[in-house]
Amino acid sequence: MVGQAPPDYLRYGKPVAPAAADPTVTKALAVIDPSRIDQTIKTLVGFNTRNSLSSMEPHLPAGTGVDAAADWIVSEFEGISKSCGGCLEVKRDTFIADPASAAGTAWANRIPKPTRMTNVYAILRGSDPAEAQRMYLVTGHYDSRNSNVLDARGPAPGANDDASGVAVSLECARALSTLHLPATLVFVAVAGEEQGLVGSAHLAHLAREQDWKLEGVLNNDIVGGNTTPGDMLQLKDRVRVFSEGVPTAATPEQARRIRALGGENDSPSRELARSMADTARTYFPASSASTFAAFLVARPDRYLRGGDHTSFNHEGFAAVRLTEWREDYNHQHQNVVRPAAGSNDAVLGDVLEFVDFNYVAKVARLNAAVLATLAASPGEPTKVAIDTQKLENGTTLRWESAPGAVSHYEVLWRETTAPDWEYAQEIAPQAGGGVITMTLPVSKDNVVFGVRAVDAFGHRSLAVVP
Repeated sequence: MVGQAPPDYLRYGKPVAPAAADPTVTKALAVIDPSRIDQTIKTLVGFNTRNSLSSMEPHLPAGTGVDAAADWIVSEFEGISKSCGGCLEVKRDTFIADPASAAGTAWANRIPKPTRMTNVYAILRGSDPAEAQRMYLVTGHYDSRNSNVLDARGPAPGANDDASGVAVSLECARALSTLHLPATLVFVAVAGEEQGLVGSAHLAHLAREQDWKLEGVLNNDIVGGNTTPGDMLQLKDRVRVFSEGVPTAATPEQARRIRALGGENDSPSRELARSMADTARTYFPASSASTFAAFLVARPDRYLRGGDHTSFNHEGFAAVRLTEWREDYNHQHQNVVRPAAGSNDAVLGDVLEFVDFNYVAKVARLNAAVLATLAASPGEPTKVAIDTQKLENGTTLRWESAPGAVSHYEVLWRETTAPDWEYAQEIAPQAGGGVITMTLPVSKDNVVFGVRAVDAFGHRSLAVVP
């Protein structure tokens, strides 16, 4: 109606805008090189098969199989570490996947005998002792498969699925190893994904047992920007980001409460996804020649498929999956078959020629920008709560100080049907720490609230919903 006052949430907050880019992060992103990604994926394809079962195969040709691939990935991380003066702790997480203990699991029929598996990871410890316990992790799986998941010897190039994701982990390690970030980063290549998320389940459980303060996991799986000739529907200016709604690890009572409050769209994983979209708007805006967006998908994964982020979700960690816009299933989980000359049949198999190395570089830069932003930011506000003791049209929020160098907090809100944060109001930190309280004349019944911490350089923490 003409002359009607705008809703209260429009009058009392500023529209959320992208943060300013950090020049040191921008410089680090420039290190990521499509030609090196090309060489990484070619090398991984060159191991003939990276099927996890090949670790137990006798008489494999030298330089082939999953163990040879693991050794090479270790050597790459060690080379990066040498270039930065030993800044990376390079580790192997080796274990035996025993089918005798797998009854009822997704991999019960995919591992016929006890099988050695190795996850490879490199840790870049945070430079601030008080903040180094906070961790952010990027991963891809280095194992591969062909049409038969039990075939441990036949060619399984796995160029897109998932040498592309491993290339992202390696490039992020190389680009960010020169930075001195307060929090800790972990760069990972897991095994056993095609056997049923076996490697990531082991590493996620290890992280839980060792009490890693893991605040975000980025799983890159099939991020090669498939380039099937004639496919006019592929989009190279975005990557899909999948995230769970109600947390997998929520107890029945927690899930009931989430649904009662309408919080199905605000899990920690969903906030991690929103942070990726926010960071993309900062470093790869739509107005620039390098535009690249995180396209948020509000479901855990694609239909009939799964990924390693799920293992971390099961252990209670925030985790998301990144996948190219449009997949070609002729180039996944298929034996390599090239049609006869003159045939119109499709090439089958996950081969190198269908990977776009420039696209993988864009995905790697987005991952690196998100990791750097979160590792540089203050930690998350804690014990965020809304006062619901009485009926009122305003909203009072309370939270305890975030760790790290907090310049200010942002109280965020959005309409309940909006996919991302729309409005923000700043508030200074409490002198000496302690509890911060903010009251707004905005009805908690009409919007969703969140709180995040921001440092003097504009690095934003993950948002926390009351």
